[in-house]
Amino acid sequence: MPRISRRGLATGAGAALLAAPNLAARAQNAGTTPPAGAWPSRPITIVVPNPPGGGSDFAARLYQEPLARALGTTVVIENRPGANGNIAIQHVVRSAPDGYTLLLQYNGYHAGNPAMMRNLPWDPVRDLAPVGMATVAPHGIFAAPNLPVNTLAELIAYARANPGKLNYASSGNGSIQHIAGAMFARAIGTEMVHVPYRGAAPALQDVAGGRVELFITTPSSAIALAQAGRVKALAIASAGRISALPEVPTTAEAGLPGFVVDAWFAIFAPAGTPPAIVERINAAMRAATELPDLRRRAEEGGVILRPLTVAQMDEVARREIETLGRTIREAGITLE
Repeated sequence: MPRISRRGLATGAGAALLAAPNLAARAQNAGTTPPAGAWPSRPITIVVPNPPGGGSDFAARLYQEPLARALGTTVVIENRPGANGNIAIQHVVRSAPDGYTLLLQYNGYHAGNPAMMRNLPWDPVRDLAPVGMATVAPHGIFAAPNLPVNTLAELIAYARANPGKLNYASSGNGSIQHIAGAMFARAIGTEMVHVPYRGAAPALQDVAGGRVELFITTPSSAIALAQAGRVKALAIASAGRISALPEVPTTAEAGLPGFVVDAWFAIFAPAGTPPAIVERINAAMRAATELPDLRRRAEEGGVILRPLTVAQMDEVARREIETLGRTIREAGITLE
Protein backbone atom coordinates (compact mmCIF):
# COMPACT_ATOMS: atom_id res chain seq x y z
CA MET A 1 0.00 0.00 0.00
CA PRO A 2 1.32 3.49 -0.80
CA ARG A 3 2.64 5.41 2.17
CA ILE A 4 1.31 8.72 3.38
CA SER A 5 3.78 11.60 3.16
CA ARG A 6 5.10 12.45 6.63
CA ARG A 7 7.08 15.51 7.67
CA GLY A 8 8.18 14.04 10.97
CA LEU A 9 8.18 10.94 13.12
CA ALA A 10 7.76 10.50 16.85
CA THR A 11 10.90 9.57 18.72
CA GLY A 12 11.05 6.16 20.35
CA ALA A 13 10.38 7.65 23.77
CA GLY A 14 7.50 9.73 22.42
CA ALA A 15 5.98 6.73 20.67
CA ALA A 16 6.12 4.70 23.88
CA LEU A 17 4.48 7.52 25.82
CA LEU A 18 1.72 7.94 23.26
CA ALA A 19 1.02 4.29 22.54
CA ALA A 20 -2.74 3.65 22.62
CA PRO A 21 -3.93 1.53 25.55
CA ASN A 22 -6.14 -1.46 24.87
CA LEU A 23 -9.90 -0.84 24.73
CA ALA A 24 -10.59 -2.19 28.21
CA ALA A 25 -7.91 -0.06 29.82
CA ARG A 26 -9.13 2.99 27.93
CA ALA A 27 -12.69 2.37 29.11
CA GLN A 28 -11.47 2.04 32.72
CA ASN A 29 -9.44 5.23 32.54
CA ALA A 30 -11.98 7.34 30.60
CA GLY A 31 -11.93 10.92 31.78
CA THR A 32 -8.64 10.69 33.68
CA THR A 33 -5.93 13.31 33.26
CA PRO A 34 -2.87 12.19 31.25
CA PRO A 35 0.49 12.20 33.02
CA ALA A 36 2.67 15.31 32.83
CA GLY A 37 4.38 15.69 29.47
CA ALA A 38 2.01 13.28 27.74
CA TRP A 39 -0.20 14.03 24.78
CA PRO A 40 -2.75 15.49 25.03
CA SER A 41 -1.95 18.21 27.53
CA ARG A 42 -4.41 20.81 26.20
CA PRO A 43 -7.69 20.91 24.23
CA ILE A 44 -7.98 19.33 20.80
CA THR A 45 -9.81 21.23 18.06
CA ILE A 46 -11.76 19.50 15.29
CA VAL A 47 -12.19 21.95 12.42
CA VAL A 48 -15.39 21.50 10.38
CA PRO A 49 -15.45 22.98 6.86
CA ASN A 50 -19.21 23.66 6.97
CA PRO A 51 -21.62 25.62 9.17
CA PRO A 52 -23.54 23.89 11.95
CA GLY A 53 -26.44 21.70 10.89
CA GLY A 54 -24.98 19.62 8.06
CA GLY A 55 -23.47 16.15 7.76
CA SER A 56 -19.92 17.28 8.57
CA ASP A 57 -21.01 19.05 11.73
CA PHE A 58 -23.19 16.10 12.77
CA ALA A 59 -20.26 13.69 12.40
CA ALA A 60 -17.89 15.91 14.40
CA ARG A 61 -20.33 16.38 17.27
CA LEU A 62 -21.17 12.67 17.30
CA TYR A 63 -17.57 11.92 18.35
CA GLN A 64 -16.87 15.05 20.39
CA GLU A 65 -17.69 13.74 23.86
CA PRO A 66 -16.50 10.14 23.35
CA LEU A 67 -13.11 11.39 22.16
CA ALA A 68 -12.88 13.83 25.05
CA ARG A 69 -13.50 11.03 27.54
CA ALA A 70 -11.15 8.56 25.86
CA LEU A 71 -8.29 11.03 25.40
CA GLY A 72 -8.73 12.82 28.73
CA THR A 73 -9.04 16.36 27.39
CA THR A 74 -11.55 18.85 26.01
CA VAL A 75 -12.50 18.49 22.35
CA VAL A 76 -13.64 21.72 20.68
CA ILE A 77 -15.65 21.88 17.43
CA GLU A 78 -14.71 24.87 15.27
CA ASN A 79 -16.85 25.58 12.19
CA ARG A 80 -14.90 27.33 9.40
CA PRO A 81 -17.15 27.33 6.33
CA GLY A 82 -16.35 28.87 2.97
CA ALA A 83 -14.51 28.43 -0.34
CA ASN A 84 -15.84 24.90 -0.85
CA GLY A 85 -14.12 23.70 2.30
CA ASN A 86 -10.76 25.20 1.43
CA ILE A 87 -10.72 27.74 4.27
CA ALA A 88 -10.92 25.01 6.88
CA ILE A 89 -8.69 22.59 5.02
CA GLN A 90 -5.90 25.12 4.50
CA HIS A 91 -6.12 26.14 8.15
CA VAL A 92 -5.52 22.54 9.22
CA VAL A 93 -2.82 21.90 6.62
CA ARG A 94 -0.92 24.94 7.93
CA SER A 95 -1.35 23.95 11.57
CA ALA A 96 1.38 22.32 13.62
CA PRO A 97 1.36 18.53 13.15
CA ASP A 98 1.03 17.90 16.88
CA GLY A 99 -2.40 16.28 17.17
CA TYR A 100 -4.13 19.35 18.59
CA THR A 101 -5.74 20.48 15.31
CA LEU A 102 -7.76 17.94 13.33
CA LEU A 103 -10.01 18.16 10.28
CA LEU A 104 -13.45 16.62 9.85
CA GLN A 105 -12.98 15.99 6.15
CA TYR A 106 -15.75 15.35 3.64
CA ASN A 107 -15.15 13.16 0.60
CA GLY A 108 -16.68 15.79 -1.68
CA TYR A 109 -13.88 18.16 -0.69
CA HIS A 110 -11.11 15.62 -0.24
CA ALA A 111 -11.54 13.96 -3.63
CA GLY A 112 -13.64 16.53 -5.44
CA ASN A 113 -11.66 19.74 -5.01
CA PRO A 114 -8.45 18.38 -6.56
CA ALA A 115 -10.46 17.30 -9.62
CA MET A 116 -12.36 20.58 -9.99
CA MET A 117 -9.80 23.22 -9.10
CA ARG A 118 -6.50 24.06 -10.72
CA ASN A 119 -3.63 25.30 -8.57
CA LEU A 120 -5.21 24.00 -5.37
CA PRO A 121 -2.92 25.08 -2.50
CA TRP A 122 -3.19 21.70 -0.75
CA ASP A 123 -2.87 18.11 -1.84
CA PRO A 124 -5.00 15.40 -0.19
CA VAL A 125 -2.18 12.86 -0.05
CA ARG A 126 0.82 15.10 0.51
CA ASP A 127 -0.70 17.44 3.11
CA LEU A 128 -3.21 15.38 5.11
CA ALA A 129 -2.78 12.21 7.16
CA PRO A 130 -5.84 9.95 7.45
CA VAL A 131 -6.87 9.17 11.02
CA GLY A 132 -10.22 7.37 10.94
CA MET A 133 -13.71 7.12 9.48
CA ALA A 134 -16.44 8.96 11.40
CA THR A 135 -19.62 8.26 9.43
CA VAL A 136 -20.85 7.14 6.04
CA ALA A 137 -24.05 8.82 4.90
CA PRO A 138 -26.26 7.65 2.05
CA HIS A 139 -27.90 10.57 0.30
CA GLY A 140 -31.61 11.11 0.07
CA ILE A 141 -33.58 12.88 -2.64
CA PHE A 142 -35.69 15.55 -0.95
CA ALA A 143 -38.25 17.80 -2.64
CA ALA A 144 -39.97 21.05 -1.67
CA PRO A 145 -43.47 20.66 -0.24
CA ASN A 146 -44.98 22.74 -3.05
CA LEU A 147 -43.41 20.67 -5.84
CA PRO A 148 -46.27 18.70 -7.48
CA VAL A 149 -44.62 15.28 -7.06
CA ASN A 150 -44.81 12.62 -4.35
CA THR A 151 -42.65 9.82 -5.75
CA LEU A 152 -39.31 9.54 -7.52
CA ALA A 153 -41.08 8.43 -10.71
CA GLU A 154 -43.24 11.55 -10.61
CA LEU A 155 -40.16 13.71 -10.04
CA ILE A 156 -38.40 12.18 -13.05
CA ALA A 157 -41.46 12.73 -15.25
CA TYR A 158 -41.80 16.31 -14.04
CA ALA A 159 -38.10 17.08 -14.61
CA ARG A 160 -38.23 15.64 -18.13
CA ALA A 161 -41.37 17.64 -18.93
CA ASN A 162 -39.74 20.84 -17.65
CA PRO A 163 -36.11 20.76 -18.83
CA GLY A 164 -34.00 23.53 -17.36
CA LYS A 165 -36.77 24.73 -15.04
CA LEU A 166 -36.18 22.53 -12.00
CA ASN A 167 -33.75 23.99 -9.43
CA TYR A 168 -31.61 21.83 -7.18
CA ALA A 169 -29.72 23.04 -4.13
CA SER A 170 -26.26 22.14 -2.88
CA SER A 171 -24.08 23.11 0.07
CA GLY A 172 -21.69 24.82 -2.35
CA ASN A 173 -20.18 24.71 -5.80
CA GLY A 174 -18.36 21.43 -6.25
CA SER A 175 -19.92 19.80 -3.20
CA ILE A 176 -21.11 16.22 -3.34
CA GLN A 177 -24.69 17.55 -3.59
CA HIS A 178 -23.69 19.56 -6.65
CA ILE A 179 -22.10 16.47 -8.17
CA ALA A 180 -25.12 14.33 -7.22
CA GLY A 181 -27.53 16.78 -8.84
CA ALA A 182 -25.50 16.80 -12.06
CA MET A 183 -25.36 12.99 -11.99
CA PHE A 184 -29.12 12.79 -11.43
CA ALA A 185 -29.85 15.11 -14.36
CA ARG A 186 -27.61 13.02 -16.60
CA ALA A 187 -29.15 9.77 -15.35
CA ILE A 188 -32.69 10.86 -16.24
CA GLY A 189 -31.72 12.67 -19.43
CA THR A 190 -32.70 16.25 -18.71
CA GLU A 191 -31.30 19.57 -17.49
CA MET A 192 -31.66 21.17 -14.06
CA VAL A 193 -30.40 24.44 -12.59
CA HIS A 194 -27.85 24.34 -9.78
CA VAL A 195 -28.35 26.73 -6.83
CA PRO A 196 -25.34 26.68 -4.45
CA TYR A 197 -25.59 27.60 -0.77
CA ARG A 198 -23.06 27.98 2.02
CA GLY A 199 -23.90 24.74 3.79
CA ALA A 200 -26.72 22.21 3.98
CA ALA A 201 -28.74 24.02 6.65
CA PRO A 202 -29.56 27.16 4.63
CA ALA A 203 -30.18 25.03 1.53
CA LEU A 204 -32.68 22.89 3.42
CA GLN A 205 -34.47 25.94 4.79
CA ASP A 206 -35.05 27.18 1.26
CA VAL A 207 -36.25 23.75 0.12
CA ALA A 208 -38.66 23.65 3.06
CA GLY A 209 -39.80 27.17 2.16
CA GLY A 210 -40.40 26.22 -1.46
CA ARG A 211 -37.78 28.63 -2.82
CA VAL A 212 -35.78 25.81 -4.44
CA GLU A 213 -37.34 22.53 -5.53
CA LEU A 214 -34.84 19.75 -4.92
CA PHE A 215 -31.93 18.77 -2.68
CA ILE A 216 -29.93 15.53 -2.79
CA THR A 217 -28.21 15.44 0.58
CA THR A 218 -27.35 13.38 3.63
CA PRO A 219 -30.40 12.37 5.67
CA SER A 220 -28.90 13.54 8.98
CA SER A 221 -29.56 17.14 8.04
CA ALA A 222 -33.05 16.53 6.58
CA ILE A 223 -34.68 13.82 8.69
CA ALA A 224 -36.43 16.18 11.12
CA LEU A 225 -37.88 18.24 8.27
CA ALA A 226 -38.98 15.11 6.42
CA GLN A 227 -40.62 13.64 9.51
CA ALA A 228 -42.44 16.94 10.08
CA GLY A 229 -43.69 16.98 6.49
CA ARG A 230 -41.78 20.17 5.66
CA VAL A 231 -39.84 18.44 2.85
CA LYS A 232 -40.74 15.34 0.82
CA ALA A 233 -38.35 12.39 1.08
CA LEU A 234 -38.66 10.67 -2.29
CA ALA A 235 -35.86 8.09 -2.27
CA ILE A 236 -32.61 7.00 -0.60
CA ALA A 237 -29.73 6.85 -3.08
CA SER A 238 -28.07 3.83 -1.49
CA ALA A 239 -28.12 0.05 -1.54
CA GLY A 240 -30.55 -0.19 1.37
CA ARG A 241 -33.21 1.78 3.21
CA ILE A 242 -32.33 3.65 6.39
CA SER A 243 -34.00 2.99 9.73
CA ALA A 244 -34.65 6.70 10.38
CA LEU A 245 -36.91 6.86 7.30
CA PRO A 246 -37.96 3.22 6.86
CA GLU A 247 -40.89 3.98 4.55
CA VAL A 248 -38.72 5.78 1.98
CA PRO A 249 -37.66 3.45 -0.87
CA THR A 250 -34.20 3.19 -2.33
CA THR A 251 -33.60 4.64 -5.78
CA ALA A 252 -33.49 1.11 -7.19
CA GLU A 253 -36.85 0.28 -5.59
CA ALA A 254 -38.26 3.56 -6.90
CA GLY A 255 -37.23 2.88 -10.49
CA LEU A 256 -33.74 4.38 -10.86
CA PRO A 257 -31.29 1.50 -10.36
CA GLY A 258 -27.60 2.35 -10.31
CA PHE A 259 -28.04 5.85 -8.92
CA VAL A 260 -26.13 5.60 -5.63
CA VAL A 261 -24.60 8.54 -3.77
CA ASP A 262 -22.77 7.96 -0.49
CA ALA A 263 -20.78 10.55 1.43
CA TRP A 264 -18.17 9.85 4.05
CA PHE A 265 -16.90 12.06 6.83
CA ALA A 266 -13.52 11.27 8.31
CA ILE A 267 -10.90 12.69 10.64
CA PHE A 268 -7.60 13.82 9.12
CA ALA A 269 -4.56 15.45 10.68
CA PRO A 270 -1.82 17.62 9.17
CA ALA A 271 0.78 15.48 7.43
CA GLY A 272 3.68 14.83 9.75
CA THR A 273 1.54 14.25 12.83
CA PRO A 274 3.34 11.55 14.86
CA PRO A 275 1.96 8.09 13.96
CA ALA A 276 1.53 7.26 17.66
CA ILE A 277 -0.90 10.18 18.05
CA VAL A 278 -2.77 9.21 14.88
CA GLU A 279 -3.12 5.63 16.07
CA ARG A 280 -4.31 6.72 19.49
CA ILE A 281 -7.08 8.91 18.04
CA ASN A 282 -8.02 6.11 15.63
CA ALA A 283 -8.31 3.63 18.51
CA ALA A 284 -10.51 6.07 20.43
CA MET A 285 -12.76 6.54 17.40
CA ARG A 286 -13.15 2.81 16.83
CA ALA A 287 -13.90 2.25 20.51
CA ALA A 288 -16.53 5.02 20.37
CA THR A 289 -18.49 3.13 17.71
CA GLU A 290 -19.28 0.47 20.34
CA LEU A 291 -21.00 2.96 22.64
CA PRO A 292 -24.80 2.44 22.71
CA ASP A 293 -25.57 6.16 22.83
CA LEU A 294 -23.37 6.94 19.85
CA ARG A 295 -24.91 4.03 17.93
CA ARG A 296 -28.40 5.31 18.73
CA ARG A 297 -27.60 8.86 17.63
CA ALA A 298 -26.01 7.60 14.41
CA GLU A 299 -29.08 5.50 13.61
CA GLU A 300 -31.41 8.41 14.31
CA GLY A 301 -29.25 10.58 12.07
CA GLY A 302 -29.42 8.14 9.18
CA VAL A 303 -25.69 7.48 9.05
CA ILE A 304 -23.62 4.29 9.09
CA LEU A 305 -20.72 3.64 11.45
CA ARG A 306 -17.80 2.01 9.65
CA PRO A 307 -14.78 1.83 11.98
CA LEU A 308 -11.56 1.57 9.98
CA THR A 309 -7.90 1.26 10.86
CA VAL A 310 -5.55 4.03 9.74
CA ALA A 311 -4.35 1.88 6.83
CA GLN A 312 -7.93 1.12 5.76
CA MET A 313 -8.85 4.81 5.93
CA ASP A 314 -5.84 5.61 3.76
CA GLU A 315 -6.98 3.08 1.18
CA VAL A 316 -10.56 4.41 1.12
CA ALA A 317 -9.38 8.01 0.73
CA ARG A 318 -6.98 7.21 -2.10
CA ARG A 319 -9.62 5.18 -3.95
CA GLU A 320 -12.13 8.02 -3.60
CA ILE A 321 -9.68 10.49 -5.11
CA GLU A 322 -9.54 8.28 -8.19
CA THR A 323 -13.20 7.29 -8.56
CA LEU A 324 -14.92 10.57 -7.61
CA GLY A 325 -12.37 12.49 -9.62
CA ARG A 326 -13.27 10.43 -12.69
CA THR A 327 -17.00 11.12 -12.16
CA ILE A 328 -16.38 14.86 -11.87
CA ARG A 329 -14.29 14.97 -15.03
CA GLU A 330 -16.89 12.98 -16.96
CA ALA A 331 -19.62 15.37 -15.78
CA GLY A 332 -17.50 18.38 -16.74
CA ILE A 333 -17.81 20.05 -13.33
CA THR A 334 -15.21 22.71 -12.57
CA LEU A 335 -14.82 25.55 -10.09
CA GLU A 336 -12.65 27.73 -12.29
